[in-house]
Amino acid sequence: MFKWIALGLILFVVAILVYRTATIDTTNAQVAEEIRQFPDGERAARTMLVTLADGTMYPVNYLRENNLVFMGIDGLWWREFVDQGQPVSMHIQGADYKGHAKTVLDNPDYVADVFSRLRPTVPAWLPDWLNGKLVVITLEP
Repeated sequence: MFKWIALGLILFVVAILVYRTATIDTTNAQVAEEIRQFPDGERAARTMLVTLADGTMYPVNYLRENNLVFMGIDGLWWREFVDQGQPVSMHIQGADYKGHAKTVLDNPDYVADVFSRLRPTVPAWLPDWLNGKLVVITLEP
């Protein structure tokens, strides 16, 4: 009996992962289109489009302060920005920017400070290791 329950649970989890993988590109494209069409809209006020050096584009929540743009990444793609980081392009509220992105891994106080503004509604009970990684983008002049 336990074997069948475990198998059913595994199949359920696989089905969810397949569905999410199959629909994420469609969802990202819809969000990107909304951000481009309505640069003064509610979604564009809190979501930017970031394009990596390889051309991959993600809509992601952001916080801009002076010449820095912060984004919190929940998926594994934060690894693109470790060590030396990489150049990125951004589309923020109808304007295009370029910058250099780097993941912050060694300064938990700084990460907590930025996340308090970037993600102020994250539940207090959520462990820090589930709160994503902070990527800091320094804008080009």
